[in-house]
Amino acid sequence: MAVGSVTLISPRAAPACDGPLLALSAALTGLGLVMMTSASVHLHGGGLDFAVRQALHLGLGVALAWGVWRCPLRFWQRTGPLWLLLGLAALVAVKLPGIGVTVKGSTRWLDLGITRLQVSAPFKLVAMIYLAGYLVRHGEALRRESLALLRPLVLLGVGVGLLLWEPDFGAAAVLLAAATALLFLAGARLLPVLGLFALVGVGAVLLVIFEPYRMRRVIGFLDPWAHARDEGYQLVQALVAFGRGGPFGVGLGNSVQKMFYLPEGHTDFILAVIGEELGWIGVAGILVAFGALLWRIFRTAELAARAGEAFGAWLAYGIGLLLGLTALINMGVNLGVLPTKGLPLPLVSYGGSALLCDLVALGLVQRVYAEARETLAATPGRKPWRR
Repeated sequence: MAVGSVTLISPRAAPACDGPLLALSAALTGLGLVMMTSASVHLHGGGLDFAVRQALHLGLGVALAWGVWRCPLRFWQRTGPLWLLLGLAALVAVKLPGIGVTVKGSTRWLDLGITRLQVSAPFKLVAMIYLAGYLVRHGEALRRESLALLRPLVLLGVGVGLLLWEPDFGAAAVLLAAATALLFLAGARLLPVLGLFALVGVGAVLLVIFEPYRMRRVIGFLDPWAHARDEGYQLVQALVAFGRGGPFGVGLGNSVQKMFYLPEGHTDFILAVIGEELGWIGVAGILVAFGALLWRIFRTAELAARAGEAFGAWLAYGIGLLLGLTALINMGVNLGVLPTKGLPLPLVSYGGSALLCDLVALGLVQRVYAEARETLAATPGRKPWRR
């Protein structure tokens, strides 16, 4: 199949695959399905409704990841601006009556008939695709001119503003942090980057101060036991779950907190359920698995850099930053290190949109690995690409 001069899926032999990255992805996704089923089987009168839906999304996500793995990176590089515009259009469409769906006061979903799409998940990914292409086209200017730093941030800033309008403060913060970090890795001048961080920090503080429910969350985070019946409730119940689990856990399916006390145990607070049922050892295993997953992604980025595949390198770095920051914030919230924020644990939490986009992102990383390996094999002794 071809679009213009770009063949989307090649009939040739399958490209190379990073086995450890594939194994880690499968392990986290498989454990996530098991733990999500355990955490949700009692909901809505009992049954496997959530597990079946997650399994269907998992199957679709694997199919999409396979297709992305077979698709040349130059297709994504050429169409990056178009994907970003489509993402911005989706963020606007979510606010249109009859299209957007409001849940718990936030309008974050598009009603597609057979399913709902949380638009922040694909927008974060297409933003990284666009930004990777921008760094290839304007990398030199970025290192010399402050204006080159502002150009992509204007478009991404529009997206962040639309995310805050939903509101989805967590997705906006992750996207802006990942984009800024990627620009810094690309060699953007330090002073404008520091100025941007300061501006974002001031903006975040103001968003918390002037939004009562965010301020209440911060107060509940600072002293959860004094607010155990209101804003500190989720955090207190999560900490109780970790305490009940101890080193070895109470056993798979035996969590008490998920049954009566811990809300969102199958989504945002699934790590607390893992801590209760599998113990601190289970939580440590999750931490190690995510650390290894990110190491393989960043190693793939370095491999692409050595092969001279700039777009693939920046794309892999961007995906690693997105997944890493999301996982870090989710774990921090569960462990009481960060204020409560509605972000899922990648590959593990329940959520079709997030799971689909995580798997597509990992499919893109596998494609970066395949093309980098192919380039290095065809040109032995090639000098490393330097930013």
